[in-house]
Amino acid sequence: MSWKLTAFAHRDVVQAALVAHEEAWDWDAEVVLTGSEIAEDRPEDWVLEAYYPRRPTKADKAALAALFGGEAPAIEARKLPDADWVTLSQADVTPIRAGRFHVHTPDFPAMRENGTTDFVIPASQAFGTGQHETTAGCLAMLTEMKAAGVVIRNYADIGTGTGLLAFAARDLWPMAFGTASDIDPVCVSVVEDNAAGNGVPLGGGAGELVMTVAAGTDSPVIAGRAPYDLLIANILAGPLVELAPDFGRAVLPGGHLLLAGLLTTQEAAVRRACFRAGFRLARRMTNGDWSILWLRRRPDRSWPGR
Repeated sequence: MSWKLTAFAHRDVVQAALVAHEEAWDWDAEVVLTGSEIAEDRPEDWVLEAYYPRRPTKADKAALAALFGGEAPAIEARKLPDADWVTLSQADVTPIRAGRFHVHTPDFPAMRENGTTDFVIPASQAFGTGQHETTAGCLAMLTEMKAAGVVIRNYADIGTGTGLLAFAARDLWPMAFGTASDIDPVCVSVVEDNAAGNGVPLGGGAGELVMTVAAGTDSPVIAGRAPYDLLIANILAGPLVELAPDFGRAVLPGGHLLLAGLLTTQEAAVRRACFRAGFRLARRMTNGDWSILWLRRRPDRSWPGR
């Protein structure tokens, strides 16, 4: 039995609620939230949808309303047909092209175009299908890094979700050592399945990918495979600020840091934290309301790691 709670509000209000949700560490992991515009000709009118594998309680409705901070919009409840409710939330996932990458679900064909890499990511996996502006922006920025002559031998993707950005890094630098991590243990099987479906070998050798569960960089696997000359973190502005010192310790002098998950209004705070950790901006791009930052660690600071 699946249910959905729906709230309609201005785009800024819904986006702020989504950010509050990501920062709510005690949020029920079974409840998936999505936010989107109601129609292409109404870009400022958005809907927030919360999918539940059960009938929502008063506490569930109160938790959703709390994401809006002040006065919450009206929240409507509706029972859904018996089906995969996460897949329903992602039913409109269409292929995207970002940089040299074409990302699609199994429902769509591969592009098979010279110079383009196809990745197939099932729509039932809510985050990391490439649809979100931050994921697509990272794919584009990774492509720019490669075109600029960046050479990567050891990379890590923090908060990997479906594994897509780690797969993209391996595609661009096929002999690099790869590490992917996520705070959610469910992502282990997700990444393993997607790696198998996209021909990405798992293991600890060159050209292979290691998957681990970790909060930020707090993992013996991540520490043991450091230092990195590329670290990717597509998470949220708050955690990016908190993790900036850890990123400074994990990235080699002269190494690269690719950050996303921050709104353009949050960029200044993230950049200040990274500046204090020894990073300088190499390039930035925006995708919708989101910033994607490519930073480099100052080459004159010794790595204070192992």
